[in-house]
Amino acid sequence: MMRPVFLGAALVSIMAAYLLPWQGWFGFFPKHMVQHMVLVAIAAPLMVLALNGRARWAPPVMAGAVIEFVVVWGWHLPQLHGLGCLGGPWKIVEQASFFGAGLLVWAGALNTDQPLAGAGSLLLTSMHMTLLGALLTLAPSPLYLETCALCGGLGPQQTGGMLMLAIGTPIYLLGGLWLTARALGPDPERSTA
Repeated sequence: MMRPVFLGAALVSIMAAYLLPWQGWFGFFPKHMVQHMVLVAIAAPLMVLALNGRARWAPPVMAGAVIEFVVVWGWHLPQLHGLGCLGGPWKIVEQASFFGAGLLVWAGALNTDQPLAGAGSLLLTSMHMTLLGALLTLAPSPLYLETCALCGGLGPQQTGGMLMLAIGTPIYLLGGLWLTARALGPDPERSTA
């Protein structure tokens, strides 16, 4: 019954990420970060929930977390980030890989019969998102100045890092805590016996 709601919310979040004037409000780098975070932390879990958390293509739980880690950190290396700034096919590859990685980590975490393993993958993801967001926020100089003239220097980079901290960290943390509560809660088979 909730599946269409989750699907609609995922589609609305994607449209908001790409159609609202984020660049005018915050600058190029923060706009780029909003798009990344919507794909991995908002649209992806909503899409997995729209599938009722059961995806035949879900990877083993920690494999999804590792793939997501490699994609997120890889695209934040200055050279790859510079390619994503070029737009066109590189931007499409970048954004598609973020969304795909988000689907994998959430499908693995929500599709497991071991909710504590799913919680572990989401909490691990929350930690590395926090680390990357802090690195972007606290860096003493711009990391992308040489590879992306549009990024705009230290101020926009710090804003992007704060957006990553404000969006990604709590969503993955709450997902991990929800799965932990589910694992530690009453066993439905024992309560019906």
